[in-house]
Amino acid sequence: MLSISNLISKQSLSKQFTALGSALCLLVLLAYTSVARADSLQAQKQDQLSLEVIEQVPVIEAIPELDDRLPYEELRRFASVFAAIKNRYVEPVENSKLVEAAINGMMDSLDPHSSYLNEEAFTSLQEATEGAFGGLGIEIEDRANKEIEIISPIEDSPAAKAGIRPGDVIVKVDGMAVTEMPLAEVVKKLRGEPGSSIVLTVRRGEEILDFEIVRDLIKVQSVRSKMLERDIAYLRISQFQERTVEDLVKHLNDFKVEPKALVLDLRNDPGGLLNAAVGVAGAFIEPEKLVVYTKSRGEVNLRYRVVPSDYSLNHRDPLKNLPTWSRKIPMVLLINVGSASASEIVAGALQDYERATIMGNRSFGKGSVQVVMALGDDTGVKLTIARYYTPKDRSIQATGIEPDIVVTDTEKGNFFSVPRESDLKDHLVGDEEVVSSQPATEASAESAAASTSADEATTTVEEVDAIESETADDASELEMYTFGSAEDYQLQQAVNYLIGEHLESAE
Repeated sequence: MLSISNLISKQSLSKQFTALGSALCLLVLLAYTSVARADSLQAQKQDQLSLEVIEQVPVIEAIPELDDRLPYEELRRFASVFAAIKNRYVEPVENSKLVEAAINGMMDSLDPHSSYLNEEAFTSLQEATEGAFGGLGIEIEDRANKEIEIISPIEDSPAAKAGIRPGDVIVKVDGMAVTEMPLAEVVKKLRGEPGSSIVLTVRRGEEILDFEIVRDLIKVQSVRSKMLERDIAYLRISQFQERTVEDLVKHLNDFKVEPKALVLDLRNDPGGLLNAAVGVAGAFIEPEKLVVYTKSRGEVNLRYRVVPSDYSLNHRDPLKNLPTWSRKIPMVLLINVGSASASEIVAGALQDYERATIMGNRSFGKGSVQVVMALGDDTGVKLTIARYYTPKDRSIQATGIEPDIVVTDTEKGNFFSVPRESDLKDHLVGDEEVVSSQPATEASAESAAASTSADEATTTVEEVDAIESETADDASELEMYTFGSAEDYQLQQAVNYLIGEHLESAE
């Protein structure tokens, strides 16, 4: 299964990891058996066997101009440490624990979006892209300060109905503190049988709040729609999943009257599958058009266009029954700081082709591509392998999509200030990003990061000023509305814009 891209084939990556795994296994076996022997014999046998390993282990599949040999000396050092722990540590240690810790260490040294996926994390990722799982219906992340923050509640989920907000920090689960608890353990405690209840304690600003929530089977409907006034269609996509393009076309065809204008809402959409992003963009721009292209190491670059092979996951063309009006109707596309990754691909393409007016707040700025590779034992790795670019050669990494018309969350300002990709520690530097002399905020997010006050995020002075000017004086007092509701201020402005710019002039 691929997270935002399938730029490098599973087979190619599998070969590389197989080679690396073979080398590690043989080197560990070498060091492990050798440590138990006399020191003089140990050095002699290690040298002999190491030469055999180098000859027998297949070379990693080469990428032009990149190293095509494994770092055997460094791997030998790792194997020696592994063997020393196994033989000399005061208490026995499981092999799996050491290997998993080593893999975690490698992945943690990279950017915030590369990570090792243990069994629970790998299963959770599969469930998220497939669109069904049991629990409360919240997306969470662990920050470097060991806090568990809520990225956003899934629409119509038990958490959303209970009043959970993006940016809430989980303090306790059923009275048990989670500060020192691994993220996987927190996820396990949050999930449970439908109908069972849980008390979730969160910190919101300076307030500590308790929510009693009844668990339910979470079936994520990634596409929602309704008809607004003046025959303006409203479409909301909450996540880019396997069925998103098919569901989008169904919703477009389900309108009883042909819409005169359309609002596409991608706010708080953290992204998902690249194929789905290409297909969604393809529902509104002409066939064959370029949607996004990528740049990675060694000239392994790909271009994704509005063609079935680039957006279909099941060899069928989900855009085959697309209504003819969808590619010519006046459009507004809504984004905010929670719009990331695949959402930014769609927004960037429609903005470049001047197909839609982009409204809202600057998006998150995740312009990197990850591949999710199964390791064969119900675990996997998520690895950043490329940056992506809009049709007009714009990099989104760490800069995001700037709306054509800036509209705050409410008439009084934004709900809260939120760190973006550029605030995350070890983030990839974007092509147009000015590197601050100050360190970035320590955080890790797969999608939009959770809320924090402006002075907690270490950014450039100009960026802090911009955040403060957009945020309401007392954001905690603002009432959070449901996207698409009558209280949705940004949607109201989108509708007013479409009526003024397109509908009234046409009548």
